[in-house]
Amino acid sequence: MKNKVIVFTLGALLFALCFRVNAQQPAKVPRIGFLVAGSASAVAARVEAFRQGLRERGYVEGKTIVVEYRYGEEKIDRLAEQAADLAKLKVNVIVTAGSQATRPAKEATTIPIVMAQDNDPVGSGFVANLARPGGNITGLANLTTELSGKQVEMLKEILPKLSRLAVLRDLTEPGNPQAVRQTDQAVQAFGLQRYYLDVRSPGDIDPAMLAGGKKGGEALLVMPSAIFNSHRKQIVDLAGKNRWPGMYPRTDYVIEGGLMTYGANTNDLFRRAAIFVDKILKGAKPGDLPVEQPTKFDLVINLKTAKQLGLTVPPSVLARADTVIK
Repeated sequence: MKNKVIVFTLGALLFALCFRVNAQQPAKVPRIGFLVAGSASAVAARVEAFRQGLRERGYVEGKTIVVEYRYGEEKIDRLAEQAADLAKLKVNVIVTAGSQATRPAKEATTIPIVMAQDNDPVGSGFVANLARPGGNITGLANLTTELSGKQVEMLKEILPKLSRLAVLRDLTEPGNPQAVRQTDQAVQAFGLQRYYLDVRSPGDIDPAMLAGGKKGGEALLVMPSAIFNSHRKQIVDLAGKNRWPGMYPRTDYVIEGGLMTYGANTNDLFRRAAIFVDKILKGAKPGDLPVEQPTKFDLVINLKTAKQLGLTVPPSVLARADTVIK
């Protein structure tokens, strides 16, 4: 009888010890991959916006969540290797910035992917449709290709005498058909002539813009393009040589010296990307989460560039600007 009591007691003690050890095991900290084509300095504000979104969801980076950052440093061929590296780490979710990062991530893994921004997720083949993406990708579309008409309108407002518009277009960009339709409708409404300067590779940029100058272009509209984003300083400099007031797809062109941009508030999109991450970590399937659209839009104007071009930006336009670079 004593032996039975001793065995029972030892068993109970061992069970208690095992339970205590298991109870003390820390919960596994989620690991997020963050893949972007640009440099850390170029996307610092977007990264901070994403971190803000994580904090708003209650995450503490380095304690309750870990983020593995990978920057392409504008070298697009590095992204496939970096995406594969994140897949090997078996991160829980990969956050991507633009199609340049989303495509290699899609090709590297079936891990859930959250697009912080994309010009045309359906046209790029990332999702089946916006309402029900299917697959392992969801996130946010930035509507850039649908804003070309509004951008033409703003150029005309700053340049009332504008009659000939040069349009830099990347024929490899999936969202181009929508952007072209919007542009053509606006051009027709304002009675403008437009010249498409077609590009398929970085080597086409110089010849295309030279041709635009020979055709008598008076201003430049740059359509969304991964190629253009990586060569934005080259494009802005060429526009300056042609003395073209330019409307660009992103704020970083304007920081480089472009005249203006109008589009989705990118920082807000990155902040909202954290909401998708939180939902997926809590069990949601990316294919069931509808792709969302921007709710905040920014007008950014470089007054220094306007002065160099001899332009006076109307007070009515300046009053609507969210950011003015002086």
